[in-house]
Amino acid sequence: MSTLSPNMTTVRISSDGAWQGDNPLSHAFPLLIIQTILVLFLSRFLTFLLKPLRQPKVIAEILGGILLGPSALGRFDSFLNLVFPSWSIPVLESAASIGLLFYLFLVGLELDLGSIRRSGKNAFGIAFAGMSLPFLFGMGATFILRKLVHGEEKVGYSQFLMFMGVALSITAFPVLARILAELKLLTTRVGETAMAAAAFNDVAAWIMLALAVALAGGGSGGPKSPLISLWILISGMAYVGFMFVVIRPMMNWMARQCSPEYDFVDEAYICVTLAGVMLSGFMTDLIGIHSIFGAFMFGLMIPKGGVFATRLIKRIEDFVLGLLLPLYFATSGLKTDIAKIRGAEAWGLLVLVISMACTGKILGTFVVAMVCMIPIRDSIALGVLMNTRGLVELIVLNIGKEKKVLNDEVFAILVLMAIFTTFMTTPIVMAIYKPRQIIPPLVVRRLRRQQHLSEDELRVLACIHGPGNIPSLMKLMEFTRTSLSPPLRLHVVRLVELTDCPSSIIMVRRARKNGLPLINCFCHGTIHDQVAVALRAYSQASHLTIHHSTAISVLSTMHEDINHVAQEKRAKMIILPFHKQWRGENEEEIESVSYEWREVNRKVLESALCTVAILLDRGLGDEFRQCEEQEAIVERRICVVFFGGPDDHEALALVRRMANNPMVKVSIIRFFDEPGKDFMDVPGSSSLNLFEERRCIPAEPGDEEKEKEMDEAVVEEFRTNHGSTNYSVKAANNNLAETLMAIGRSQEYDLVVVGKGKFPWWMGAKLANHEIEHDELGLIGSILAQSDEGLVSSVLVVQQGVVQSNEIPEKNCKIINSANAESCA
Repeated sequence: MSTLSPNMTTVRISSDGAWQGDNPLSHAFPLLIIQTILVLFLSRFLTFLLKPLRQPKVIAEILGGILLGPSALGRFDSFLNLVFPSWSIPVLESAASIGLLFYLFLVGLELDLGSIRRSGKNAFGIAFAGMSLPFLFGMGATFILRKLVHGEEKVGYSQFLMFMGVALSITAFPVLARILAELKLLTTRVGETAMAAAAFNDVAAWIMLALAVALAGGGSGGPKSPLISLWILISGMAYVGFMFVVIRPMMNWMARQCSPEYDFVDEAYICVTLAGVMLSGFMTDLIGIHSIFGAFMFGLMIPKGGVFATRLIKRIEDFVLGLLLPLYFATSGLKTDIAKIRGAEAWGLLVLVISMACTGKILGTFVVAMVCMIPIRDSIALGVLMNTRGLVELIVLNIGKEKKVLNDEVFAILVLMAIFTTFMTTPIVMAIYKPRQIIPPLVVRRLRRQQHLSEDELRVLACIHGPGNIPSLMKLMEFTRTSLSPPLRLHVVRLVELTDCPSSIIMVRRARKNGLPLINCFCHGTIHDQVAVALRAYSQASHLTIHHSTAISVLSTMHEDINHVAQEKRAKMIILPFHKQWRGENEEEIESVSYEWREVNRKVLESALCTVAILLDRGLGDEFRQCEEQEAIVERRICVVFFGGPDDHEALALVRRMANNPMVKVSIIRFFDEPGKDFMDVPGSSSLNLFEERRCIPAEPGDEEKEKEMDEAVVEEFRTNHGSTNYSVKAANNNLAETLMAIGRSQEYDLVVVGKGKFPWWMGAKLANHEIEHDELGLIGSILAQSDEGLVSSVLVVQQGVVQSNEIPEKNCKIINSANAESCA
């Protein structure tokens, strides 16, 4: 293979291949691929390691870049020359700069100037103090660093002062939003104030950075003449005016023309917008301000919250944030050499800079917050939150190094300061701030009658992933709502995963429900409108009041939010969507969400105190979806597969309501143990421990007589009250699985309702060897959920709430505070 070290004049894009003796790592594009893979792997690995500490992703990405640089792996010349040779750095930085350009466009798109104007005087005062005091401390740090750090005395004082002031006074708005949402503080008073102040801070930081870049000019000596800086500032202001006067009306017009029905029109507008981002970046670079300012300004010009902005975000955020932006952290890490901090004096400077940054930010915010009559503990927490830094800080430092204002030692000191101040935010806030929240008492609720709970209405909490879940939910509620049963109250919650993407941050900023990451109104022009419109149409058609909201949370804690809302709303049943949907006789899978949502369903099943049902949709709502104007009403057929046990009792209690609906025909298929067979005769009985591992625990053999009596009682009560129900009995033989699938294939039933688990002992033995593909559906539900057996009926799997030793009757709630507790109605 070739051993020549290429340079920028001889480097080729692609190699001829190893078979021709060519080394791919000596060519630009193959090496860029390897660099990208390495950066992504390391950043994801560090994200995984820091996840238990609840640290934001930006910490892992910064640390990953440092590990690849001269501070760690880059100290080995063999590694550096192989993976990051000097000739490849311009190529890597160009790819990273494209990612940074579009990331700043997303930041501008995320920032709503209108909401900043409406934030109030308190937020403005806190933001101003939180920037002014650190900036003053930065002036002191500038004087000390220029005296003690070799080489910095050659840099102009004004240039160094501006970069130090901006670096110490910045608050990372996206990182702060993520921390607040993950700690469930976003909609507390502290969270709302911090977000509003950070938005002010964000705008001010970009203005100050633009001024710093203009003053820095082309290098360490600054511009040749002060007039050059003046001309840069005047040109920059003129360009901002041009964007507001000319470009903003054009983008408003373009957004109005955007329509979901005409994808080709949207595509053309999106292409024009992306080209406009790059052109705007070129223009600000031409003026003498960094190209990222042009991209940021172009993002500010896009109308917020509409279909156009939503489609732009969806098109580019995953590619930019997932692939290109980590390269920017890698290039920053390659410039960071912690070894430059040598000796006690240098490390003392690091401690001094960190102390100044934290003291200025926390003290300035704390004083103004106290003036605004915010409690002491809340004020301290607010100061710590405003001390968060992230990517914007890294951008400032990289521009300063590029302009030769910051040398290697000062650059390394400020990078470590950014890491430390961001890392400390989460643990300190968790330690000092306990938000006051209303905690409802934990009450076990079931669909079956409970003597200590009133039967005035059936409260249902229905969770959806998107518009595709609504038709089947509507149809299920249509079955359940009858004039002969207690009234139905429906709460619909759309579940949205919280990510680092701007689309998530935009949604969480609109949170309205205190104490939970919920919004009760839907963003205009987005997918939420489709949900709201569909629910409003059904509400008007059926004269049923529907309360709808959106829950935005990380998947690991989503079940906590669902259970909290269920207790708060006193729901007797939670309905969860299965992660897949099918349509048509060919079982075409038309909609599927992330596989991780299965774990959300499992956690809800394991912790919910009320009944939980998982709906597997195979076209249950197609009739509703096709046309609401048909006068002919089709009778719907529902089947209950009954083996016995508490979950089957809950399933029967739900279907009992449906049986009161004159347009619903209910059938009960009850399975008995085949006569002459006992438990020990059934093959595979030794595998029963498999059921406990998969949360499908059968009833104990000793409880058999008691379970039989209860089964007979609930079935007899159902048949007495609903004599028209079709009732059939089947023997459960060793072909039980095939018998169940025949019910699903028969096309006789629109919906099959089954219990999740805790079946009689004999039934578990007969199916002990059957593999459970979807354990959140239980054994019977998993059999009926198979996708390759020609099954056409939708399935509803019902589980009784978690059984506790003492069921708690409804009573007054309590407001829990870290300092005191008081009762409320």
